[in-house]
Amino acid sequence: MGFIKDALEIDPREASEKIEKLIRDTLRDLYGKKGAVIGLSGGLDSAVSAALAVRAIGPKRVTGILLPENDSSPKSREYGLKLADSLDIDCLEVDIAGILEKFGVYRKQNAVVEKVFPDIQKPYKFRLILPQNLLEKKRLNVYSLEVLLDDGTTRKERLSHDDYLEFMAANDIKQRVRMVQLYYEAERRHYIVCGTTNKSETLQGFFVKYGDGGVDIEPLAHLYKVQVFKLGEYLGIPEEILSRTPSPDTYSYEVSDKDFFFCLSYDVADTILYAIEHNIPSEEVADELNLTTDQVERARV
Repeated sequence: MGFIKDALEIDPREASEKIEKLIRDTLRDLYGKKGAVIGLSGGLDSAVSAALAVRAIGPKRVTGILLPENDSSPKSREYGLKLADSLDIDCLEVDIAGILEKFGVYRKQNAVVEKVFPDIQKPYKFRLILPQNLLEKKRLNVYSLEVLLDDGTTRKERLSHDDYLEFMAANDIKQRVRMVQLYYEAERRHYIVCGTTNKSETLQGFFVKYGDGGVDIEPLAHLYKVQVFKLGEYLGIPEEILSRTPSPDTYSYEVSDKDFFFCLSYDVADTILYAIEHNIPSEEVADELNLTTDQVERARV
């Protein structure tokens, strides 16, 4: 193990106790509220945040909210319910598809899909992906739209800048509607909204303003993803959630965080992010990751 990976190691018990205290102190001293609401995505970050909140203030003062919509994975609901059961917390399910339909989210995204693929026939699923050869060569950081057809075949085309903006403007409404619903449920209980964004996402802006970025407390914002995973193991998060591939879960054709945004595995991305934060030369990072200096430089840009 290299020195950066050593630096990313945490004492999960100590980390948990510090975050638990932060949650208690924030709840009592900053907000004067009774408990916490957390959106349960069926993923690791929300599971760890919920488990920490339960340890901090008890299960009776934590409420999990499931927010399914037409494009979310059935696994999100399944794993979210399993987590709530394992933590013995109340769990409320609110389907936000009707609200998104009123905003025209599905119609607007389908319009982009059918513009890019004018001969396409429903049903289809779609997702956005970036080129995954980040370490191999210099490249254009341009999104492609990929569709999965009913016969199992896929098609992919690069998106124009305007089409990308149109698509994402509609997509980010999903995150903002989720947060509106979380605040409704929190305020009627006199609770706070607990966030789930980790440091790897925070450093790169991988969150939506006034969406998943609009919360009262971010207990994981100082932890890299690999550290959140270690904490999840310590907290006894269900294995299905620990092993689930991280995903934004807003596309009908499931896509990973790596395919959609990071273009690197989290262990590599976190090592490079740590190096950037601590001004560690690319040559040293390359030795640790068994990469070339050029590869590290491309990833750092």
